[in-house]
Amino acid sequence: MRNKEEILKIMRIFAEQNPDPKCELNFHNPYTLLVAVVLSAQSTDKGVNKATAELFKVADTPQKMLSLGEQNLKDYIKTIGLFNNKAKNIILLSKQLAEKFNGEVPADRDILTQLPGVGRKTANVFLNVWYNQPTLAVDTHVMRIAHRLDFSQGKTPLEIEIDLLKVLPPEIVKNTNHWLVLFGRYICKAQHPLCDKCPISAYCRCSDKISL
Repeated sequence: MRNKEEILKIMRIFAEQNPDPKCELNFHNPYTLLVAVVLSAQSTDKGVNKATAELFKVADTPQKMLSLGEQNLKDYIKTIGLFNNKAKNIILLSKQLAEKFNGEVPADRDILTQLPGVGRKTANVFLNVWYNQPTLAVDTHVMRIAHRLDFSQGKTPLEIEIDLLKVLPPEIVKNTNHWLVLFGRYICKAQHPLCDKCPISAYCRCSDKISL
């Protein structure tokens, strides 16, 4: 694992390149953000946005989602992977939000992770994007890039999250997920990394690095 100084240097380069990174999921309020993040598991943001463009016109609150119903919800999200299970979880979490929280999404990770379909990663994304909290969601992009850059060799998302939280200050943590996801999505691609466009090439130790 790299030392703290090197990790901070790399993260500061990302900050210079993109000082205000944004989540690429489309949403209108806390509830639609939570639903979009739940739908994004093992799916692309582009695919989720295509489905929710119509869904959120008719169901942008827990109460409206419950009125829509599970079967009708499936019709809107059937192009998304694992849509059957996701539809079931969205209806169940909507029911809990309506009955226990007056339709509001709580700003508490422990409570969020008790909702159907909401794990630690989803809760961290929600709290980070909506409330600007310094939470770090570790998805497949973040895990892959963390390993490639030797930020952490943790075998689970939680291990990687803990490793990074030990060295990164809150003002860096709050954007880390966005920076690493965007870097993995558009530059350091899993199949064909674009080394000629990499802003941190000088720090790359990867065996498949293309020499420039």
